[in-house]
Amino acid sequence: MGIMARPCQKIRHMASHLRCSAQIATVRPFTLSWQPLECRSVSRHSSFHAIIVAGGQGTRAGLAVPKQYAMLAGKSVLAWSVDAFLAHPACGAIIVVIPDGDEERARAALPHRKVTFAIGGTTRQQSVAAGLAEISKSATGEAIILVHDAARPGVNRADIDRLLDAFDGASDGVIPALAVADTLAKVDASLGDIVPRDGLVRVQTPQAFRLSAIVDAHSRWAGDAASDDAQMVRANGGHIAVVAGDSLLEKITRAEDMLLVERMMTALQNMRTAVGMGYDVHRLVPGDGLWLGGVHIAHDRSLEGHSDADVVLHALTDALLGAIADGDIGTHFPPSAPQWCGASSDQFLFHAAKLVAARGGIINHVDCTIICEVPKVGPHREAMRARIAGCLELPISSVSIKATTTERLGFTGRGEGIAAQAIATITLPEN
Repeated sequence: MGIMARPCQKIRHMASHLRCSAQIATVRPFTLSWQPLECRSVSRHSSFHAIIVAGGQGTRAGLAVPKQYAMLAGKSVLAWSVDAFLAHPACGAIIVVIPDGDEERARAALPHRKVTFAIGGTTRQQSVAAGLAEISKSATGEAIILVHDAARPGVNRADIDRLLDAFDGASDGVIPALAVADTLAKVDASLGDIVPRDGLVRVQTPQAFRLSAIVDAHSRWAGDAASDDAQMVRANGGHIAVVAGDSLLEKITRAEDMLLVERMMTALQNMRTAVGMGYDVHRLVPGDGLWLGGVHIAHDRSLEGHSDADVVLHALTDALLGAIADGDIGTHFPPSAPQWCGASSDQFLFHAAKLVAARGGIINHVDCTIICEVPKVGPHREAMRARIAGCLELPISSVSIKATTTERLGFTGRGEGIAAQAIATITLPEN
């Protein structure tokens, strides 16, 4: 469902407070002595280069695609970070590090954006090293390099400015960090000792480094694979300054993280909630099975239609199109067009979802009701939810499938056909 006004206002206030009260740590890392820093719109530095690490598979997120390519508030997770760096006046080159074989998918996630791709390794450290090798072809040792995880799409200009403004002659790098607010404890079979949180911080990205310092640190690192570049530079004798982090720099690891970050980012934009409704009916005819909700169900009858006649996906497609006021399924896929004869209805659903994304929209929740006497929907409900969630890149908790009968009244009650209703709730930018 859509985001209610009061939580949105709270999130806006929180994000605004974090950005406008930015502070710099002026002492050595993890011994924080904060001093106020006036927010600046343009850094004093003339240029920097960015490495965006997008080399993981994101399996823990449980999404249909690696999380860097998943849609978030109208564009890919990866595109949010790329756009933030491209929009900064001091940004020079952007290197996006991706898995081997992913260039086509990465380009599709970044249409019309000028970036250079590098192929990463099996660890984050190897991927950063690949980005550094690409940057070193054109940048000098004194160049400033920002290394950022694509899984933190909330990066913005104020975050970048804080890093650049903290650079001085004594620093080899600057990182953003947030103080730990929660109680920390050791846990085995039960609650153990409380861990003092004084002096502890949560380290975020982007992290800024002098190119010579980070390249040298990578070349000399002999420990296990490092998950953080600042620890490598520090272990190599470099000095790392610390600036205030940002709540919007939360990392997406699981599906619920995607929802949280999306809601926070949406709250900072001027968005509105829209609802669309869809309805579809198809006749039952003799056959060898039918499609419902993207799942093939063995049955002695089939649904008759120009495509595969999946009433659930048709109704859901119309609901999405209705939410953006863009006609109906017949407008986009006329039954008179021969190319749609026997077509899989997930194509229609993909198309509607892309139209929502193209308008900067977010699909929040879909709810479908199937009206029939046979077949029984219950045994197939979870498979339908999973299939639709995969098509729309939603967590399964945002997909509802229900079924009912008409107590043997009407055409569905007589077993002549199946009907489906759908409602889609989305968030759209204000016109």
